[in-house]
Amino acid sequence: MTPIVDSHRLSVAPMMDWTDRHCRYFHRLMTHRAMLYTEMVTAPAVLHGPKPRLLDYSAAEHPVALQLGGSDPVDLAQAVRIARDWRYDEVNLNCGCPSDRVQSGCFGAVLMQQPRLVADCVKAMQDQADVPVTVKCRIGVDDQNPEEALPQFLEAMVAAGVRHVVIHARKAWLQGLSPKENREIPPLDYPLVLAMKRQFPELTICLNGGVTSLAQVRELLSSGLDGVMLGRAAYHDPGAVLIGADRLWGLDHAPTRIDVVRAMIPYVEAHLAAGGRLHQITRHMLGLFHGLPGARGWRQVLSTEGTREDAGVAELLAALARIEGAAEAA
Repeated sequence: MTPIVDSHRLSVAPMMDWTDRHCRYFHRLMTHRAMLYTEMVTAPAVLHGPKPRLLDYSAAEHPVALQLGGSDPVDLAQAVRIARDWRYDEVNLNCGCPSDRVQSGCFGAVLMQQPRLVADCVKAMQDQADVPVTVKCRIGVDDQNPEEALPQFLEAMVAAGVRHVVIHARKAWLQGLSPKENREIPPLDYPLVLAMKRQFPELTICLNGGVTSLAQVRELLSSGLDGVMLGRAAYHDPGAVLIGADRLWGLDHAPTRIDVVRAMIPYVEAHLAAGGRLHQITRHMLGLFHGLPGARGWRQVLSTEGTREDAGVAELLAALARIEGAAEAA
């Protein structure tokens, strides 16, 4: 298990349908230290669903956090107790997702309106946890005034014993905007998040939302924040924001993108031998060479030949040959 040394300085956001175990293994090859998050798993799913399928991961992924969704303290506590056997490094409560499905289940961003309930949830989770319980939230929802709602929410978290909060620096509009629009349309308010760090110095506060480069990460860290969480940039252009990120911890780990592909081959072989399909892994790798010569050919091979039921390592190597050929021609 990789020791956690300020792993919150950089993290990769939990993203539904994206940050599954294959994606996280791929990301871990590029950064040893950044915290990786699972997709959100609902507490009822952990209680009643196929636990190994929902909770299994590779030991190589550490440090890795489990994100739970829910609003029932009893269910969340039971889910945390079950998940203890999987030895995650952190458990995070989702209070930021704006999807309709999340609203109907009374969890996610809608919980910004019920800080006392969230406090009860995290207290119940802490009673069963042997790792930190953290919270991911928005700056507010709908007609809330973030300058009032956010500090009230954080006060409730501090009182409940929370010591680490990730703040998506946008409001969530639960009525009128789609989940995709909620990631793009509400304006970012970095100054408010910075003000919360000054107001709550005892909290580890990480900022999420709109960060697209390591230069931005360094600037935000130098402004006083404890950490930065990357979302879509880490998925669509991982080589640009994850390779070299370990320098934030003084480490000189910076493999080439081609090194990363070759390091994935044993993992791919094991997955195929267990009955899996190539595309389940390589769909997360499409953006690795974003903006570089050969990137289009790389994507084409993986999106066509790589999606065949019998596709294997040969197709991955064929895609890589497009990159290597373009580099030789340059």
